[in-house]
Amino acid sequence: MGVVAVEDVLFPGIDVRVVAVRVTVERIAVEASSCGRPPPCPDCSCPGRRVHSRYVRRIIERPAVGRPLVVSLSVRRFFCERASCRRRTFVEQVADLSERYRRHSVGLRRWMEAIATFLGGRPGERLCQNLQLPVGRTHLLGLLTEPPVPERAPRVLGVDEFAFRKRWRYGTVLVDIEAARVVDVLPDRDAATFAAWLREHPGTEIICRDRASAYSSAVREAAPGAQEIADRWHLLHNLSSAVEKTCHQHRSCLRKQAEADNNARPRRIINPLPPPALPPTKFAVRTIDRYSDIHRLLGQRHSISEIARRLHLDRKTVRHFRDTGLDELLASARRGRPKGVLEPYTAYLTERFTDGVTSPTDLFREIRERGYPGSDLPVRRYVAGLKAGTIEPARGAIPSSRKITTWIMLPRNTLKPAEDDQLLAARLACPDIARACDLARAFHDLLQHRRGHQLLSWVREVERDAPGPILSFAQSLCLDLDAVTAGLTLPWSSGIVEGNVNRIKAIKRAMYGRASFRLLRTRILLRA
Repeated sequence: MGVVAVEDVLFPGIDVRVVAVRVTVERIAVEASSCGRPPPCPDCSCPGRRVHSRYVRRIIERPAVGRPLVVSLSVRRFFCERASCRRRTFVEQVADLSERYRRHSVGLRRWMEAIATFLGGRPGERLCQNLQLPVGRTHLLGLLTEPPVPERAPRVLGVDEFAFRKRWRYGTVLVDIEAARVVDVLPDRDAATFAAWLREHPGTEIICRDRASAYSSAVREAAPGAQEIADRWHLLHNLSSAVEKTCHQHRSCLRKQAEADNNARPRRIINPLPPPALPPTKFAVRTIDRYSDIHRLLGQRHSISEIARRLHLDRKTVRHFRDTGLDELLASARRGRPKGVLEPYTAYLTERFTDGVTSPTDLFREIRERGYPGSDLPVRRYVAGLKAGTIEPARGAIPSSRKITTWIMLPRNTLKPAEDDQLLAARLACPDIARACDLARAFHDLLQHRRGHQLLSWVREVERDAPGPILSFAQSLCLDLDAVTAGLTLPWSSGIVEGNVNRIKAIKRAMYGRASFRLLRTRILLRA
């Protein structure tokens, strides 16, 4: 094997000659001199021929073998021989090693820029300390410079909002959909700001957005020729919300059907439930006291506002106690059914308790075999409440509105047989839920197969006999008909924009609030 020169190990591909290397416990000191071709003048590009002088620069390089590396680099100063040039002398720079006015090498500066971009100030400073790099957070952040924004906007532009502080202050991110990178970040989500950006950066042909009206008005004002596309995920999300509202409005239908099925099932009652009695709980006692106080003051002809002030209650609470009977209020007190992991199993526990299985241990074993993940303590409390009459027995178990919505919005072939049966039972129990299911699946087919030309037919079908929430959703589509039709027809969407919004959230949570918007924008653009 041949002998490897020190220069090839420490400075591969760099025109320097190592004169000496001194290794100590604290650091590695290298003496080197430049040996490349004479550089041209930085002002007039006249090649340097005559050496004016030499001097030594101290440059900090990337660590080697776990120790800081300091280079004492001897460089040459040349005369500029062109008479018309104002510069008389200039100093050579060693490519990939030294730069003007910098004490860090080119490679080390790139390291620090990457650290500052991905970690920021204080976390980057801590990493640099572990890497034996003598640099502070202020210097790290000073290395970040805003990349230039292209003069022309991308052909396919995605726009979406992100929160500086949720429900308080928002910004706007602009993404090149075709290149999948962030183009610019705006400090707010106002229509005027986005419209001004579109006027300063022409060239957009397609704009993907959510259903926010501010962005739509900005596009109509500043880029009327651009094709707007409503994002398909937001359309499905809005439809899902409408379906869930429909299911929630008709839970009484599901409850009646479940109770009818429960009563029709033959059951052998060994140990019947005790008659309902007043639950000896603090909540029930408080309910009676509050009911008495409110009605006493009502009898004295006090107003609802005055009663609320005297009893330190909300006026809606006073009105509720005025309009609701005591028996109904106490019945609500008895509905102290457990929440959480035991909730799906309360109907089964009530049925088995009515059949005569009153041992909490036996009931715990049975529901654990059916997938109950919790401990036996909630089961014991629930059974004790059934025995004492302080808990209203769980009526026929019905799926939640969100679960029914999930079954409706998922593709039909992905449902399990049990889920398919439960969805069928919900459809049979309530015609409005069945109608919402049919319309939601029809809209999903339009979206999945890009049949935007059939949207108006779907809207007319909704207007004929759809439930209220579905009708409101269809009417909102008509207000943004062109963008929705394009979203159901063209392949573009805001999926890439949403991915960049998630990346922005991670950057913001790590540093925003302790730094300015300018620094946040710089880090976002550098990581694009």
